[in-house]
Amino acid sequence: MGSTFARSRNGVTISVRSQHASADSWDAHVIGESAAIREVIALATQVAASRSVTVLLVGETGTGKELFARGIHAASTRAAEPFVAINCAAIPETLLESELFGHEPGAFTDARALKRGLFEVAGSGTVFLDEVAELPLKLQAKLLRVVEDRRFRRLGGSEERALDARIVAGTNSSLETAVTDNRFRADLFYRLNVARLELPALREREGDIPILANYFVKRHAESEGRENLHLGQDSISALERH
Repeated sequence: MGSTFARSRNGVTISVRSQHASADSWDAHVIGESAAIREVIALATQVAASRSVTVLLVGETGTGKELFARGIHAASTRAAEPFVAINCAAIPETLLESELFGHEPGAFTDARALKRGLFEVAGSGTVFLDEVAELPLKLQAKLLRVVEDRRFRRLGGSEERALDARIVAGTNSSLETAVTDNRFRADLFYRLNVARLELPALREREGDIPILANYFVKRHAESEGRENLHLGQDSISALERH
């Protein structure tokens, strides 16, 4: 699969993989063997094969939206390019626009140096907008233009820049309800809701709890330099009851 460079800060993650991954790399991102999860992986693999289609991932908190976004990226022809993720709910509105679009020096009071935004940093890779329902209406309008025209400008800049990256959006709430309540633009919703993947909650993934539990126990053991740790059947049964 190749090595990966990654850095995270303030709800933003930027990862660069050194070489192309294949559709066989799903197991590196999504753990599980249930029919529910395998069905979504099959659909996501089809989506990944299309280089430019916009994707909407819908699922409760903890269903692995970012992991699926990474899987789509890794299984696509964009795998060697950057994967950038931003949690729209984790960054103050005053900073979010600059994170997405970047800014020129002097664009606002504290803009002392040029900053490249995530749409620019992503290059020919993938931009994952998690919790997209939390975007302020002002930024929804700007995002709509990016999705429609595949172009954007840095704050304070006049140069139009082309967007080559794929956009993947994620939400744990109903965008349809947000549209009805006038909290989310209908035109943006339709532009994002092109390839929609509904991610199953863990309670709907029969048989995956033992696999996931032992996976995380193994990871913890490796981080502690320990071997042969595993959960007993009583512990697994207790997890399955909850």
